[in-house]
Amino acid sequence: MIPIVKPFIPPKTVLMPELEQTIYSGYIAQGQKVEDFELKLCKYFDNSNILTVNSGTSALHLALILTGVSTGDEVISTALTAEPTNTAIVQTGAKVIWADTEPNTGLICPKSVEKLITNKTRAIMIVHYAGMVANMNEFYKIREKYNIPIIEDCAHSFGAEYKKKKLGYYSDFAIYSFQAIKHLTTVDGGLLVLKSANDYDRAKKLRWFGLDKTIPRLQNNITEGGFKYHMNDVNATMGIVQLDYLEENVNKYIENGLFFDRELQDIKGIEIIKYHNDTKPSYWLYTAIIDRRDDFINYMKSNGVECSPLHLRNDRHSIFEDGSHLSGLKSFYSNFIHWGCGWWISERDRAYIVDLIKKGW
Repeated sequence: MIPIVKPFIPPKTVLMPELEQTIYSGYIAQGQKVEDFELKLCKYFDNSNILTVNSGTSALHLALILTGVSTGDEVISTALTAEPTNTAIVQTGAKVIWADTEPNTGLICPKSVEKLITNKTRAIMIVHYAGMVANMNEFYKIREKYNIPIIEDCAHSFGAEYKKKKLGYYSDFAIYSFQAIKHLTTVDGGLLVLKSANDYDRAKKLRWFGLDKTIPRLQNNITEGGFKYHMNDVNATMGIVQLDYLEENVNKYIENGLFFDRELQDIKGIEIIKYHNDTKPSYWLYTAIIDRRDDFINYMKSNGVECSPLHLRNDRHSIFEDGSHLSGLKSFYSNFIHWGCGWWISERDRAYIVDLIKKGW
């Protein structure tokens, strides 16, 4: 079976000596390896305000706190995402307000977002779903018009770009996930990308109980309660080794995605996603709109290819408000499909997938 997702683990001969050195060094908490990993990521993102944490969810929570989101506030978000995008909002005591999605991409819709802005709106959560990039040209207009900060959830979109810069470069906050099946994994972990140096300094304290790690523990004074959100040196070591393979792996996602885009044009029963101007997707999952989805899933599975919508729309959880009125989401969610697009998909695999689809289902 060709899977939808698969963790990339570097060769044992490369990874294990590095992990062993860290594990038996006598220091495995947040230390030099975390700093080394962050420095490498600063170069990758062309941004010195980079902070690793223990999960993408922790990064989301910190971003929301830094925007000032709290009880009684509203955060506009999308129901088409993994649940942590929105459960992190609930953690702050704020209310999730569902924006509709574009029916042809599944991405959060700028026109819908703008209609939902009130004096309680504290932030806009933009999810770059499945490696696709939202219509940032329009969202930055909204940010400037209403002076509302944008949080980019880039958990699915490591390596994706807007105007030839990695996602997060132009926004107030962006988060990435290093969970097991992402483009880059540290087994688990996350990243917070910030525009402001002041927010960066505050976030460094918040990720470690509110303590300032540049000051000896006995001389510290906590002025704001924080969390145990830091990354440790073991995860960071994994990340450092992964970075040596990152460009090659991300390029494989993109090359496979472009192959499917090209080869599946004008085939009856399948619609290829049209990506937004000034964006470069990183194809964490290959996404298409399909006729008779259940038949397609069964047909592909019987021929050894795993396909699935993968994520439950978040408004189906009772913790959130119902979003059945979201017509764009209803249209996209009833017809979209994912299959594997990553480093494990060989040229032979991708040709096989295309041939299956061309035969019909």
